[in-house]
Formats: sequence, C-alpha cells, structure tokens
Amino acid sequence: MTDQLTIALAQINPTVGALDHNAGLILAARDEAARSGADLVVYPELSVCGYPPEDLVLKPFFLDKVEDVVQSLAARTADGGPALLVGAPWRVEGRRHNAALLLDGGKIQAIRLKHDLPNYGPFDEKRVFDAGPLPGPVNFRGVRLGVLVCEDMWKPDVAETLAETGAELLVVPNGSPFELGKADNRLSLAVARVTETGLPLIYLNQVGGQDELVFDGASFAINADKGLVAQMPAFVECVAITRWTRGADGWVGRSDEMVPPPESLAAIYGAMVLGLRDYVGKNGFPGVILGMSGGIDSAISAAVAVDALGPERVHCVMMPSPYTSQDSLDDAAECAGLLGCRIDTISIGPAMQAFDTMLAPSFSGRAADITEENLQSRSRGVTLMALSNKFGGMVLSTGNKSEMSVGYATLYGDMCGGYSVLKDVYKTTVYRLSHWRNQNHPAGGLGPAGRVIPERIITKAPTAELKPDQKDQDTLPDYAVLDDILECLVERDMALADIVARGHDAETVNRVWRMLDRAEYKRRQAPPGVKITSRSFGKDRRYPITSGLLSLLRRT
Repeated sequence: MTDQLTIALAQINPTVGALDHNAGLILAARDEAARSGADLVVYPELSVCGYPPEDLVLKPFFLDKVEDVVQSLAARTADGGPALLVGAPWRVEGRRHNAALLLDGGKIQAIRLKHDLPNYGPFDEKRVFDAGPLPGPVNFRGVRLGVLVCEDMWKPDVAETLAETGAELLVVPNGSPFELGKADNRLSLAVARVTETGLPLIYLNQVGGQDELVFDGASFAINADKGLVAQMPAFVECVAITRWTRGADGWVGRSDEMVPPPESLAAIYGAMVLGLRDYVGKNGFPGVILGMSGGIDSAISAAVAVDALGPERVHCVMMPSPYTSQDSLDDAAECAGLLGCRIDTISIGPAMQAFDTMLAPSFSGRAADITEENLQSRSRGVTLMALSNKFGGMVLSTGNKSEMSVGYATLYGDMCGGYSVLKDVYKTTVYRLSHWRNQNHPAGGLGPAGRVIPERIITKAPTAELKPDQKDQDTLPDYAVLDDILECLVERDMALADIVARGHDAETVNRVWRMLDRAEYKRRQAPPGVKITSRSFGKDRRYPITSGLLSLLRRT
C-alpha cells in the first residue's frame, strides 16, 4: 500500500481511426509524465481509437487492430514506468463495449466497461455498444480507483456503487463535446458525485475537433472537500501533473495547473478555431477557399480561418455582380488586408449573362424573380468549387444559424462548401464575436492581433446584394427578434403561445415557425459545422422533411 500517488492527466487530441497516430500521442504523453515521476497516466474515453468512432466499431477487423494496439501499449509498461489508463472499444464474450483498460507491468491489469450509454443529441452509443455491469473499483498498486467512463458520472448510480465497494478515488475518462454552458454543468455534476460519495474526483476530457463535434478539454480534479485541485486549459493539448497524499480522511490532491476557463465569446471562438483547424488538418486539405462578400459572415469566417490555419492557407475570393456596391468591394479588400490573406476578384457578370442567354427561350414572357437571384448565388458556388477542384483548398461555407434556420440560403450556391464555422451561430452572436475578435487575440490564434474586421462591415445593414437596394430585413424580421424566436423554437422547443407571451408578434412567430419547418430539406444538404449550442442542426435535431405538421397547426 502506498500513501503517495502521482497521476498525470493527458488531455490529448486523437484522430478517429488513426490507431498508430493515437498510440504515438499516448506514448509521448507517457514520456512527458514519466519525467515528472508519474505513477499513472489517465487518457480520454476511447483514446486508442478516438471518439466517437461511430460505426467503425461494427467492423471486426477494426476491433482486431484496436486490440493489437492495446496489447502493444501494455507491453511498453513493462519498463517499470507509469501505468496507463486508456480507453478503447473492447469485446467481452462476443459483445462490444466502451471500455477503460488499466495497463501496467507489461499487461492488461483490469478492464472496466461503460455502464450508462448515452443515446441523445449527438450520441447514439446504444447502436454500437452493449452496456457493462455496475463496476467495482480497480486495484492499482494498492489504491482502489473507481473508474467511471464519461456518462457514468452524469447519474449517481455508478459512483455510489464504487464508493460502496471500497473506491478511494474516482477517475472519469471523458469524450465530452463542447457546448455553451456545459463546462459549468460538468463541474456541478462532478461536485454532486463528490458530495454523495465523499471521494475526490479526477475528470479527464478529450480535446480536438471531430467532424461537427469539438472537444474542449478543460479537464479538472476536485478534492473530497469540493475544493479544486487542478483546472486544465480549454482547447489545448497538454499534460498536467496531480500529486495525491493519503491522510486520515482519505486522499488529498494538489497541482500547479490552474487555468481559468474562457468566457462565453472566447469559448465559442476557440471552438470554431479548433473545429476548423482539425477538420482541415485531419482530412488533409492544404487550406480553405471562401467567398468574401464584404459582409459580416464572410469576414468573421475568414478571421476564424486565419486564426486556425494561418493567413497563407486562406484564399478569399470576391465575386461581384452588377448589384455589388463599391463599399462591399472596399470592405472585402480591407478585411483581407487586415488579416494578411490573399484575395482575388472574379466577376460573375459573364456567368449571369451566359445563364440569361441560355435560359431566355425557356423564361420567355416571365418577369425576373428570385430565380435570377439564386442563379447569382449558384454562379458563385460553381466558381468556388472550380477553384477548390483546381487547387485543392476546401470551400468554407459562411452561412449562419439564423439563415440556415429559415432557409435564407441557396442550395448549390452559398450553401456550397465542405465545412462551416457559423452553422450553429446565430446572427446576433456573429456581431458579438466580430466585436470580440477586434478587441482580443485568441489564445493560439495564427492571425494578427488587433482589429481584423473593418468597422463598416459590423455597422452596415446586412444584405445579400442580389438585386438593387436589397436588405436582409426586407425578407426577415430584425435579427434580434428572429434569433430570440428561433432559440425558443430550436433549443427550447417552446410552444408558439409561450413565445408570443415573451412579447413577440403572433404572426411573426407563426411565420418564423413555417419558415423553419419548410427549410428542413435545405439543412439536410448543408455542410457539417461546429456544434456550439445545446441543439445544433443535424443529430441534435431530427425533424422529417415530409410532414403534415403545418396543416395540423393551422387547425388548432
């Protein structure tokens, strides 16, 4: 039995399916921890294969490879150095499980299976894993560790069982994705488990981007008296050392790692930067291409791209039409100049003329309408995709959540792209983020400090400039009104009457709801984008495209 224990928290950024790469990260973190005298290194949930692996775990050959890598990692612990607590999909008696495995002394010493499988929002673990039994503690060098895998901490059952069966210290490997307000929720749940069990708790989270999800890290440890032992940084890959001493009242930890969590706008911006950086990097794109309109959405998207990738990997393209104002041309050029990235101008006038000529016989006798507006947007989409095909950069879509909610976007036009950083960001938040970025340089950002978005882009009325004197508010309610209604409908699922009771006009609420419902077919074809809110479009919100709900509402 020991009275001293040094535990390293390895907040790493694995790549789903890249087993050898992930094993390299695990061993590099072990080497770093060993230099600080660590006895044990704790890694995130499913750290060997990356989280979430989704249907990869349905392939037996993939699970065979995972097991080979785990055995190889276990063999490395025969050197007498730190033990490893890693996560991996694991087969037990023919069933697939989400497992935590203790590797020490050259072999697998213990396996604990996740008991509570999440099946909501972006999670569907019940499709691919079987639930494990309520676990008992793991004996590690004379210390009984209670291992809870991610969701196991969100309810009291597992922690209670571990405490009743003799656990001395709770350890929670996680793959918990970022969303606004979630850091506070995690901490409050951890404190609840500490209060219920009287045991200290280590919470270790993954960091990095995986498709729509961004894992923010922000790992922490708490003593039994609910005092914070360690707080690791958000959105950063790192290793923290915690040192634990056994006393008369149990284990007490200490650490020099204490980084305050970012405030909300900094957290949103950090999530967008990391999400884009990893999506581009892990998929092997050389950089990004985006349409630079002189508007605020493309400006903040370009700023995020430069901070994520560096200005040399961001290619902005201004694609003016006869309706594009000189202010927009000037603003786009100034913004690209402030960011230090390349900007080219390619007029879509010739494409518009070609379409007019080509379609004139078919459109004979019909007045110009939204069709011609959409052709402008689609001409821009074709232009960006052609540049992407020729030079390899990924097209970055610039539409925000307000527009995507109500269908104020053009399929195969401004919705073209491989990824979007604004997909889950409402327009009013876009404005707040733009002000924030002009006043702050994000941690780890590769772009310049200081003002990067011209003030006129922020203050001028938003417009798509698809016809003379067009403004967004010709079609949509004021964004402050629209975004509040949308948040009530999308994130909160509120009844229309309750939204009206907040002070909104009844007809406006009904119109926004109709627009939201009718645009589902567009959202199904939108590129993936960073999850920011509690309910992003995609796995979080699954509505049918074909539905009689609107007619039902009209009868009530």
